Amino acid sequence: MITCRVAKMEDVKELGRLLNKLFTQEAEFIPDEAVQERGLRKIISDENIGEIFVAQKGDKIVAMVNILYTVSTALGAKVAILEDMIVDERHRGQDIGSTLMEFALKCIKAKGCMRVTLLSDSDNFKAHEFYEKYGFVKSTMMPFRKVMDK
Repeated sequence: MITCRVAKMEDVKELGRLLNKLFTQEAEFIPDEAVQERGLRKIISDENIGEIFVAQKGDKIVAMVNILYTVSTALGAKVAILEDMIVDERHRGQDIGSTLMEFALKCIKAKGCMRVTLLSDSDNFKAHEFYEKYGFVKSTMMPFRKVMDK
């Protein structure tokens, strides 16, 4: 049985493990557990920044989705950014991602968010199909990034 909930501080190590797997798959990111855990702690400690939702099978976290909050001037309302989502590869194909997505979208809506935006690798067609199933559509906008010097 799968249960979904908001992540707690004691989940950080396990969430870091999932992010490590995600970032090894993505072209733009390099896994760094210390950096990832620092980010996870910041999000978990302040729900105004965002929330991390997890899917748990028994006592093991098998999936996570990281949601960040901001305000859109275009909508004049709170919006969310779906920053990271991953289901442990040993637990894929069991509707865990769907259960977690439904839970996250319900929570985001309850927070008053008017839009959810996400980025996906351009060649991750399986993820695109998954997100489209939940009403996400490709935007005509193109993301740009600038990494700031330390």
